[in-house]
Amino acid sequence: DKRYKNRELQIMKDLRHPNVVELKHAFYTSGDKPGETYLNVVMEYCSDTVYRVMKHYGKMKQPVPHIFVQLYSYQMSRACAYIHAVGICHRDIKPQNLLVDGRSHALKLCDFGSAKPLVKGEPNVAYICSRYYRAPELIFGATDYGFVIDIWSTACVTAELILGHPIFPGESGVDQLVEIIKVLGTPTREELMAMNPNYTERGPWHYNNNNNDNNSNNNNSKNNNNENNNTGSKFMSVPQRVLKT
Repeated sequence: DKRYKNRELQIMKDLRHPNVVELKHAFYTSGDKPGETYLNVVMEYCSDTVYRVMKHYGKMKQPVPHIFVQLYSYQMSRACAYIHAVGICHRDIKPQNLLVDGRSHALKLCDFGSAKPLVKGEPNVAYICSRYYRAPELIFGATDYGFVIDIWSTACVTAELILGHPIFPGESGVDQLVEIIKVLGTPTREELMAMNPNYTERGPWHYNNNNNDNNSNNNNSKNNNNENNNTGSKFMSVPQRVLKT
């Protein structure tokens, strides 16, 4: 759909930041079918991705060095802080979309095919973001979500860097919720309503609607607030001891 391709191209043209991949050139080519067009994007070169870095250390049965965990997490947060400040939500942050320079370990956020400007009161698609990194409100079908969905994804990537595997490896939407509940505890009724006020379907969280002690440790990424666009800056302020293995 050329509308979405044009949106991706326009977003990339407007972004300028050390932790966002730089657009060098763009052009369209025709496909085999009538009216079929392809957007071709030329970007700066980066030799690796966070995904490949994790695979490299995984094959050696070694954890990703802690200094790299800190470095990548900080740069992810900087990228989020910047794009959110200019009103853009990426909506598909995952290890494969985080480019890395193999020598300097500079990180660049890429692939803005799912990105869009978030406008308060304007509905958005709920079925977005790769499953392992999908925020709970998206799983609940919320269409009025905020920039915090990117912070949830960023936190999931950080956890994966530390653990060596996805923290929430769900095999389906419902299973993804189960994996989240295993770690963070059962969401309260207030949290469920905050994630999607219109969601009434029964699910695996209904076995315990009482407040859970684990809920006090829940990540603030659950808060659904379109007006809060400095989420990346807040994530950067997390004490470094939290990121230690």
